[in-house]
Amino acid sequence: MPPVYSHSRLSCFEDCPKRFHYRYVMKLPAETESIEAFLGKRVHEVLERLHQFVARGLVPSVEKVLFRFRALWDEAFDADRVRIVREGEPLGAYLETGERCVRNFYYKHYPFDADETLGLEDRVTFRDPEHGFRVQGFIDRLVRARDGAVEIHDFKTSRRIPSQKRLDDDRQLALYQLAVQERHPDTPIRLVWHYLAHGATTRVSERSPDQLAALRSEVAEVIARIEREEVWEARPSALCGWCEYREVCPAGAAREGRVPRPLPVAEPAPPPQLELL
Repeated sequence: MPPVYSHSRLSCFEDCPKRFHYRYVMKLPAETESIEAFLGKRVHEVLERLHQFVARGLVPSVEKVLFRFRALWDEAFDADRVRIVREGEPLGAYLETGERCVRNFYYKHYPFDADETLGLEDRVTFRDPEHGFRVQGFIDRLVRARDGAVEIHDFKTSRRIPSQKRLDDDRQLALYQLAVQERHPDTPIRLVWHYLAHGATTRVSERSPDQLAALRSEVAEVIARIEREEVWEARPSALCGWCEYREVCPAGAAREGRVPRPLPVAEPAPPPQLELL
């Protein structure tokens, strides 16, 4: 059976084939994660919990939601694992950003009755009938709007808001649409981004059938490049500082003038245990 791809897999290869090789071919465990990734996970967790409560007819106060966010942060934070890449940025500033994201979303959407939640962290899959590839993804929140349209919502904690043109070319949510429209045929579908650090600014995009057909061809081409790849060369860039394999990658070490750490050696599997008679 062919492998299942995702937007993150495709982007990883496009950014740096070496990182793709470490993560998806060698399956090296990630020893660290960036503070940005950590922050995003905690915000997603607390917003998922918020909508779970709302679905049961319960709307917690913003103070309770923020309390839960801080608790999730404290429970998960590991100073040896979470890295702050930007020099001079204190940890507290990231915690404050997360709190601002949660507060912005809460106040903008309270009392959370403008639409209907169809799914949270909803796993979707799609098999392209023409090219044969399979993709999957997880939708932050799948929504039925008041006008009957189905919306794919994505929560962002990033510092910048992309241009509308970039969003209209965005691959991630458009891939999710390929799967969602199989569940909801003949239903209008909208792609919605919430930029939480910017007053919960919302951006919306829609895709035509021609655009989705072009997307399928583009994805098939990227997958073909991945499956032909044999060299897995590193592609040094500003993203190296955020890479979870920077300590073992020769290119990352060369950028920083140091010797790369040796690759971890997989532990041999334990011998099978004989059953006692």
